[in-house]
Amino acid sequence: MQFRHLGRSGLKVSEISYGNWITHGSQVEEDAATACVRAALDEGITTFDTADVYAATKAEEVLGRALAGVRRESLEIFTKVYWPTGAGPNDRGLSRKHITESINGSLRRLGTDYVDLYQAHRYDHETPLEETLKTFDDLVRQGKVLYVGVSEWTADQIAAALKIAGEMGFDRLVSNQPQYSMLWRVIEAEVVPLCEKEGVGQIVWSPIAQGVLTGKYLPGHAPPAGSRATDPTGSSFIGRMLGDDVLTRVQELKPIAADLGLSMAQLAVAWVLQNPNVSSAIIGASRPEQVRENVRASGVRLDAEVLEKIDDLLGPVVERDPARTESPATRP
Repeated sequence: MQFRHLGRSGLKVSEISYGNWITHGSQVEEDAATACVRAALDEGITTFDTADVYAATKAEEVLGRALAGVRRESLEIFTKVYWPTGAGPNDRGLSRKHITESINGSLRRLGTDYVDLYQAHRYDHETPLEETLKTFDDLVRQGKVLYVGVSEWTADQIAAALKIAGEMGFDRLVSNQPQYSMLWRVIEAEVVPLCEKEGVGQIVWSPIAQGVLTGKYLPGHAPPAGSRATDPTGSSFIGRMLGDDVLTRVQELKPIAADLGLSMAQLAVAWVLQNPNVSSAIIGASRPEQVRENVRASGVRLDAEVLEKIDDLLGPVVERDPARTESPATRP
């Protein structure tokens, strides 16, 4: 396993991290989830990403139990706050109240005194940015949070947060967690250039495009039973990538992967890691063997010719519009 700095911070993270969105507490039984976490640890993954909203808080509980007994200092545990965790009007968003209550709940469920990274899971248009950043800064000073970041924020939103932090002396953002893959490159035009300049690293989710880039979804065929496309929680994200035009081109990646001695999934994960602004790529799994396969992408270097072939092949079906990065206009 290779390691990279999280943005311009001193924190190093495994360049492949393990995330439990959708799987833990919902799609996968706890014994299987624990086996996946153990496989990740065995393969050298030290960075684990979750969120309070995943499986209605159950994912944090499952991860906490799976990591129990592991030396805390050997891990980097990330979680997030924003989406609803209850029925009340303050059980969501990035207000001081919700952030404060949410971090306490996350720490309890994860079985730890602190998280290494606490992330704003979306931008909250209903809360002053100063309030959110001051609360994050307070959590750092209290020792409950070591670093702060965001997820799915636009370049303008990240820039505004960095400006306020600089003016007010708050702890700076060190990371952004966007969707990023061969097929979804909306961060490249605006977010990445800003973040490279400001020392903010990307922790990217869905590097294999919800499984589309494994090649298991075939044009003209129904999704395989038990796949992400058939799960109610994840199918809303993957649906946009299941058109025959996309799936046909993905199948044409197979000889490129084969020539490199890589599986399709390994090629996809390796591809996102070629971007120097990417600090870590998050993989998920429902079986330990998926973890063992995907970690083999660590350290793989793709030459310019391979990257150009991929660009030429996928070009017409790649999503690049920065406007696709968005947060709800009002709290959900």
